[in-house]
Amino acid sequence: MTRRIGRIAVSLATLAVVAAIVAGCGSSNNNTTSTPASTGAGTTASSGVDQKVAEVPAAVKSKGTLTVAADATYAPNEFIGSNGHTVEGMDADLGQALAGVMGLKAKVVNATFDSIIPGLAAHKYDLGMSSFTDTKEREKTVDFVTYFSAGTSFYEKATGGPPITDLSSLCGTTVAVEKGTTQQADSTAQSKKCTSAGKKPVKVLTFTDQNGANLAITSGRAQVGMADSPVADYQVKKSSGQFKTVGKPYGTAPYGIAMPKDLKLTKPVLDALKVLMSNGQYMAILKKWGIADGAISNPQINGAIS
Repeated sequence: MTRRIGRIAVSLATLAVVAAIVAGCGSSNNNTTSTPASTGAGTTASSGVDQKVAEVPAAVKSKGTLTVAADATYAPNEFIGSNGHTVEGMDADLGQALAGVMGLKAKVVNATFDSIIPGLAAHKYDLGMSSFTDTKEREKTVDFVTYFSAGTSFYEKATGGPPITDLSSLCGTTVAVEKGTTQQADSTAQSKKCTSAGKKPVKVLTFTDQNGANLAITSGRAQVGMADSPVADYQVKKSSGQFKTVGKPYGTAPYGIAMPKDLKLTKPVLDALKVLMSNGQYMAILKKWGIADGAISNPQINGAIS
């Protein structure tokens, strides 16, 4: 399954910028906000309110703003923009559009991936939109509304990398993954399978964000990276030939918008997402970021497949 069961800057003028691109658009863990120029800092203007959306809970409506958490190191899904602090990407755009349909504003903040679900449970955030795979285990803590589909891909340096075809070929390699992701769980589980078969284990290097995992590949500390397919493809595309994807993607599964169980936001979010799907905004956002292949047509509440 994908990450986030469990992710640069555009210019390539200098080596330092190339490294930044491969690593992701930003590494800051400070709260930052995705905001169009026409609104005040920290929020997006609500517009296009749809009366078909179920009643927004009073506690949320009274605030007027949804705080949306994303680990902004996972381009093109979520990353720090060229101004150094704004969260951009597919999830940020969708979060803004969903809030607008519900008659609210959206404040998108940067947070480390493995802190988001605990932050939702503690009501620090209202939504988590950070390429989370909807899993039964996560559903014990938060609710989800599914909105996208992705698998996991392998990537490595364009030359000299090991011949990776699938998880079973990771035996004896060093793999870089983000902490708390499916990729960490999958590579760790595969290491045990390798040793049980009398082969060398997988050395799994974990990092607090995807930037660290990416830099481990560029520096040679790790031989293979694992990330959600749209993210791996984007990194390879922006690396000017330094990287390539290898093997076959696996584990296609739904992403989910995460939210606290007691906030009663699942129905409003589901209805708002259906509005965006019907009016074309959903597909327009995915096409903007080049990931329309992951579009779904039947969003669900807690739609984990395993």
